[in-house]
This record gives sequence, C-alpha cells and structure tokens, in this order.
Amino acid sequence: MTDRTNERVELRIDGVALDIATLRRTGQGAPVLFLHGFGSTKEDYADFAGRPFLAYDAPGCGETTCEDLSKISVPFLLATAEAVLRHTGTERFHLVGHSMGGLTALLLADRHPDRVLSFVDIEGNLAPEDCFLSRQIVTHRTDDPEHFLAAFAERAHRSIETSSALYAASLRHKVQPGAVRGIFESMVDLSDHGDLMHKFLALPFPRMFMYGVENAHLSYLPELAEHGVELAAIPHSGHWPMYANPVAMWGRIADFHASGSTGD
Repeated sequence: MTDRTNERVELRIDGVALDIATLRRTGQGAPVLFLHGFGSTKEDYADFAGRPFLAYDAPGCGETTCEDLSKISVPFLLATAEAVLRHTGTERFHLVGHSMGGLTALLLADRHPDRVLSFVDIEGNLAPEDCFLSRQIVTHRTDDPEHFLAAFAERAHRSIETSSALYAASLRHKVQPGAVRGIFESMVDLSDHGDLMHKFLALPFPRMFMYGVENAHLSYLPELAEHGVELAAIPHSGHWPMYANPVAMWGRIADFHASGSTGD
C-alpha cells in the first residue's frame, strides 16, 4: 500500500488555463519539490522515500493539459512552479530538479532563496555546453513540431549514452509536440545568456550537482567544487540517473538531506 496521492490542480498562468497532474506525499518536515526533465514525468520520483514530497507533470508533459501549448517556455514553467507552491501552501522546501527541471528549479531558487532549504541539481543547465538536447531545435530546425519530436526521439534512440534508448521509447507519449519549440528555444537562450552559473554559485543554501559518470567531462565541475558545491557522480549512468541507476541516485539524495546541513 502506498501513501502517495494524485490530485488535479486547475490553474491559470498568464491567461492560459492549466490542469496540472500532481503526485505528493504528506508527512512531517519540509517537503521536497521535484521538477522533472524534458520528456519525463512526475513518476520519475514516485519511489522517493523518507520525507514528504510534491511532484507534478510540467505543462506540455505527461497528464497535465494546457490550452495553449505555444505559450510554454522555461519562464512559463517557473510561473507554474510558483503557482503550484501557492496552491499547496508550501512555504519552505527542498528542491530537486533534473535537466529542464533543474533549470526551472535554479530560476525558482534564485527568485525565492529564503524559501529553499537545499537544492539537488541533476544535470540542470548551467552553461551553453548543457544544450546537447535542446539546441537541436536550432541544428535540426523544422516548422513541423510532430516531425521534429519524432526525429528527436529517433536520434535519442540511436545514441550510445546509457538509458538514452529507454528515454526515447516513451518521448512521444510523454511530450506534446506543440510545447517543444518554446521550451527548447528558451532553454538555449537562458543557457547562452542567462548568467546561470553565477546564479547557481550565489545561492545561499547547500547545493549538490549530480551527474552521470559518462558526463564527467563537463568543463565546469572543478569550478563548482571550488565554490563549495557537493558533487555526486552516479556510476553506470549518463544524463538520466533515475533510469540508469536509481538506487545510487536515491542514496546520494538521501545522504545529502540527512547530512544535517540542509535544514528540516
């Protein structure tokens, strides 16, 4: 038996109606807010144990519906996160975000540093080099969103990176094609011009940057370590540790939360 509950949350962001599919567990202590990556859903975090949590399908993804997919961008995802937190009455929380969700989480933490207790960034965008997926909206440009998503999934399926084929297999079931361009173009713009590394290093609470060992080549890892960011290299993994090695991922997150430095 599980103590997880599902809830539909109706919101309006910038005049756009949303029906958000959420997954949460209540309990003692500050919850963890999970923000999933592009092509993933809230279920990536369903097996998290040990403290209350809140996860939801981002607009354009999973079971969440959005009346105007063309309005979706990373700033729109940020506004959605703020609205979900208001709806649930969540004041202080731990943050965990992967990839697109890591970028959204960084902007959320930068805007509300007094409310965030800790931040686990799982290969969220910090620099232009992180756009190996999203920059395909430029390098493989097409005006047909369905064609782009199908070709994007095919390229991911052929990739040799661990779990990439598994990720690709469900992409077209988890992402609505009309949402892709706005998300990817804003991810590229923010990664190139958003001063993301400065924002991340300036955060005033404990931070962990998690990455698969296949991406140990990321050029900024030494800089993160020099500025007191805890690094967590997940073995046998690339960009998707929640698929390739979830036991190691959950263990490192649990150890980080239990370290005593992250607050309640």
